[in-house]
Amino acid sequence: MKNLFVSILTLLLVVSCGDKKSSEKKIVLDSSGNINNVSVILENDLWDGSIGDAIRNVLAAPLYGLPQDEPTFTLSQIPPSVFSGFVTKNRTILKIEMNKEAAVQYLDNVYAQPQKVIVVSGKDRSEIIDLIDENGSKIVETFKAMELKARQRQMAKSPHKFDNIEQKLGLTLQFDAAYFIAREADDFFWIRKDITTGTTNLMIYELPYSAIKDNDSVVNEIIKIRDSVAKKYIKGRQDGELKANGEKIESYMTTEMAYAPFVIETTVNDRMAIETRGIWDLKNDFMGGPFLNYAIEDKKNNRWVVIEGFAFAPSVEKRDYMLELESIVKSVKIN
Repeated sequence: MKNLFVSILTLLLVVSCGDKKSSEKKIVLDSSGNINNVSVILENDLWDGSIGDAIRNVLAAPLYGLPQDEPTFTLSQIPPSVFSGFVTKNRTILKIEMNKEAAVQYLDNVYAQPQKVIVVSGKDRSEIIDLIDENGSKIVETFKAMELKARQRQMAKSPHKFDNIEQKLGLTLQFDAAYFIAREADDFFWIRKDITTGTTNLMIYELPYSAIKDNDSVVNEIIKIRDSVAKKYIKGRQDGELKANGEKIESYMTTEMAYAPFVIETTVNDRMAIETRGIWDLKNDFMGGPFLNYAIEDKKNNRWVVIEGFAFAPSVEKRDYMLELESIVKSVKIN
């Protein structure tokens, strides 16, 4: 009987310890970090040398579509010896490991969640640099996708309450309650948020499917359409005022063609889309900034859904504002 009691007690202790270890493994702290900030785990001498240059060429390359140069990501280098505690909780981490087999690993939730850790390993500097160069596009896309989702989660904490967008256009968008409807027409919405230095904005409208044709002049078609819509709905501060000679001032948004718009075919929530980035300005006014425009194919409803984000934020960096607008566009769900 005594042996039986000891056996049961031992079994309970083993199970208890096992449960404790299991529960400890499940505890993963929330990730943190500023938007578009990547922690780079690398020795100081390597950061100051050719490997650091290769990383900066990929992750800190100037972002296209902004009026001034801004890096794709802000990089924070951390030596491996001090990579512990709260610094391991950053949402996006690039880790370089020397004297190991060549590999690029994409890992999830290693130290926190949600988190993306990319480990680049190689036998020597040359091998690691080659891997960074060869996988640069995928590394950037992986980190960017993480940041878009992070911004969407932040905005979901205080969602907007507008239902007329879905009623009129048959789609939903995720943006926070700080945005308000600046102008609304039958098939058009201008949505705006006031920020410290200006505004962030969205235009939402639909086009007949025949309005955009897949040919060599698609960029001209897109620009012509956005300019006609903007001229109609997005007016400057002096629009309609009289000049000294009695003529009315015309002031409206247009595309700044001195900065060539960039157009690519992409996907938004598994739908084919045409992405256009460029610079806007106001005719007869002193306002301008970056825009990103997505024409999203909706064959079932014989139309294109167009969602454009544009920012007015003079004298400050605009990268993070544009990422927020992109995260809103990419939250779209078409009924």
